Amino acid sequence: MGEPDTILVVDDDVDIARFIEVNLRLEGYRVLLAHDGATALRLVEEHMPALAVVDWMMPQLDGIELTRRLRADPMTAPIPVILLTARGQTADKVIGLQAGADDYLVKPFDTLELVARVRSTLRRNQENREVSPLTGLPGNSRILREITDRARAGADFAVSHVDIDRFKAVNDVYGFARGDEFITALARALHRAVVEVGLPPAFLGHIGGDDFLVVCSPDQLKPMASKAILEFQTASDALYDPVDAERGYVEVVQRNGEVQQANLVTLSIGVAIGQIANGQLTDPREVIAIATDMKSVAKKHNGNYVAVDRRSALHL
Repeated sequence: MGEPDTILVVDDDVDIARFIEVNLRLEGYRVLLAHDGATALRLVEEHMPALAVVDWMMPQLDGIELTRRLRADPMTAPIPVILLTARGQTADKVIGLQAGADDYLVKPFDTLELVARVRSTLRRNQENREVSPLTGLPGNSRILREITDRARAGADFAVSHVDIDRFKAVNDVYGFARGDEFITALARALHRAVVEVGLPPAFLGHIGGDDFLVVCSPDQLKPMASKAILEFQTASDALYDPVDAERGYVEVVQRNGEVQQANLVTLSIGVAIGQIANGQLTDPREVIAIATDMKSVAKKHNGNYVAVDRRSALHL
């Protein structure tokens, strides 16, 4: 059997929080407790729970704002949230759902309903949320949905396809375990970059291997790419053996015994600018395909390079 799911319970009422904790532990879950929003954010960063049960009414950072903050961060956005509320009106429930909550429980509630809601939310999340096991980032289905949602929102956006140049040489010389470290280093670099560009929240997804996709507003593109390149360059340099890092290349032994030199890794970023025209929505895979084409253009250049396509045929 695998490790039990970790559930974060956030409620400033100590008795209610304890009631929920006891019942979830009896069901085999691991439970973390927080009595305010700030502590909850810290625990999320440290433990990345499988689900959060969050009270709406809390001082300072309430449950609605806490949910919004979780949704605004690409690394925590996939965490499902069950909102606890004493407000049973439909309008109040809608507010919670619009903030990003996946489900809600109206107080007072009984143990059977609590456990049923937790189980169904976890099951639904497991079935519907495709994530990379290496990076924990959303996968292809979520990426397509994000682009569709951006287009429907009616604002221009930029889709960036990012991958690592000469990544195969890293795997050939150091093995797949070290290669995975380069991939996770890029995931962290991109995460820092999308967080730093601020609002509106940028989206970060993991296509697979060393390929990532970022969706942001066009004016966020330059600062995002610059930050990601800088962060990744620093991190990747530290992952090489000292002798390779110092001389600026690795030696790759071919099957015929020939030794070839491969420069250190850089990033190629291909960008498609999605433009809204006449409210028409076409397949979001077309946008990704254009970004991928531009990534191929970027790879023809030496060093870190960003290639942007602005073709007017992009009608989303």
